[in-house]
Amino acid sequence: MAENGSEEKKKRVVVIGGGIAGSLLCKTLHKHHHFDFTLIDSKEYFEITWAKLRAMVEPSFAKRTVIDHHEYLPGASIITSDAIGIDEQCQVSTAEGRQIAFDYLVIATGHLTNSHLTKTERLRQFEADYEKIKSSDTILIVGGGPSGVELAGEIVVDFPAKKVKLVHRGSRLLEFISETAGKKALDWLTARNVEVMLGQSVDLDSGSDGVYLTSSGETIVADCHFICTSEPIGSSWMKETILKYSLDDRGRLMVDKNLRVKGFANIFAIGDVTDVPELKQGYLAQKHALVVANNLKLLIRGEEGKMVKYYPATSALAIVSLGRREALAYILCVAMIGRIPGLIKSKDLFVGKTRRQLGLQA
Repeated sequence: MAENGSEEKKKRVVVIGGGIAGSLLCKTLHKHHHFDFTLIDSKEYFEITWAKLRAMVEPSFAKRTVIDHHEYLPGASIITSDAIGIDEQCQVSTAEGRQIAFDYLVIATGHLTNSHLTKTERLRQFEADYEKIKSSDTILIVGGGPSGVELAGEIVVDFPAKKVKLVHRGSRLLEFISETAGKKALDWLTARNVEVMLGQSVDLDSGSDGVYLTSSGETIVADCHFICTSEPIGSSWMKETILKYSLDDRGRLMVDKNLRVKGFANIFAIGDVTDVPELKQGYLAQKHALVVANNLKLLIRGEEGKMVKYYPATSALAIVSLGRREALAYILCVAMIGRIPGLIKSKDLFVGKTRRQLGLQA
């Protein structure tokens, strides 16, 4: 009888989104005897997204970075579907027609992705990207943020004979950090014959026979292109839910110091979907996940007054990989580039560390 009573007292936790924040939260709660948790994700796997650019030049690398949810959450309740609704009865509706009740809800939907691919299809996509790069003489990259710079670095290091052209609508590269850092990245790329065009956009629909038109009227000839611009926040579906008034004008969920969605005592949000005033980075999203995991445990014990507060990062910290051996690091407002920053990130891109956090072999 005692066991049955204990089971009845378990709190139902639903996590929407199995990205970098949602996956770590689920792993932290997995098999916790006070929780029954369900992960709802539009894809069947967790992907270490910052490693995808290496996987485009080395497809075998992706086998360590695309991880089936059941691999790190054995026996867990996982629903592969889009969440489409949240109602006043504390239920989440999914696109496949299910309704999942919760005592606590955590939203970790991050940014929109091509999330309806299966794991096998995603791995094949990396193979296709590799073949595209391998068979092309000239490659166009659209976007000069960290993804665009890192992809350019991966290509020129692994395929130094390729001609890479990078177009960015901003006035400098890596606008999320300092002008000095952007200049160092620009110098590194141009020294390796990457043609960087700033202050311009590209009409990709104009790419007939590999000829693309820029906003300034210039033409770019390339055999293929890759888009490395940021995706929209994954919150548009919430506009028709009870959270519609909790979204700010940029589509982010407004949260308090405990990462609870404003206006709701039992709904949390973590990662890029929140309005926390800091850079949207993977390691910060993981910090969100650990704060909310602690707060859920405190709420279970009736210790709401002891809930942990999250303090936004006050200074930017970033490491932008430049191929397999070098990187650009921006730490305490100082930009460094070369082998030393590369030792921190570029060889393994934190893949081993992330896998260990999920209880997997590095």
